[in-house]
Amino acid sequence: MNILVLQHAVVEHPGIFRSFLARDGHSYDAVELDQGAALPDLDGYDALWVMGGPMDVWQEAAHPWLKLEKALIQDAVQRRKMPFLGLCLGHQLLAEALGGAVGKSAQPEVGVMDVSLTKAGSEAAIFNALPQRFKCLQWHSAEVTQMPPGALCLAASPACPVQAMQWGAQAFSAQFHIELETDTVRNWAGIPEYAVALGAGVGERMDADASAHMADFVQIAELLYDNWMGINT
Repeated sequence: MNILVLQHAVVEHPGIFRSFLARDGHSYDAVELDQGAALPDLDGYDALWVMGGPMDVWQEAAHPWLKLEKALIQDAVQRRKMPFLGLCLGHQLLAEALGGAVGKSAQPEVGVMDVSLTKAGSEAAIFNALPQRFKCLQWHSAEVTQMPPGALCLAASPACPVQAMQWGAQAFSAQFHIELETDTVRNWAGIPEYAVALGAGVGERMDADASAHMADFVQIAELLYDNWMGINT
């Protein structure tokens, strides 16, 4: 499988998924939209992954490429029925691209927290073999406020009702992060917009908390990756 990966910050890449892709012989092209890279033609790609980033989906004046990115996601998912995976900003972009809505979170989530599968999530192949409730990294102050028509909510948290979403048979997204590596929190804390969400000492505590749960994050990431590949290959 050859995957197109859309990135919005150099350090916010597919993380641990990269090692799984290399292990299984899959290839990917990373396009850094925040650095002015042009969106490529989807021909020649088998799937689309959209990663997180510090910008908000509605900031099209500051980031004009967001409008083009949403159009490309709609083309990929709705018209071409390409396998899709979106994380954090990628989750929100999927919702907007397909007719949903995204807004400011009533209660931002930052830190290692729990999410729980919904009834639909417990029955969804993407979450096969995962526990009903598991820990993940949260780092967001916006969220999906209205899912697009036809979407299913697969996971939720007390502060965020749409933590994971499925559209059609092949498109999946999550507000939370499970793609962590040992340096992920430290790298992300260096992004100015993310640093705003951290008070004194918070980044260090988050890094320590993430490190304490890293083995679980890797296990869950591998399960989700294997499930996604099982659905789409």
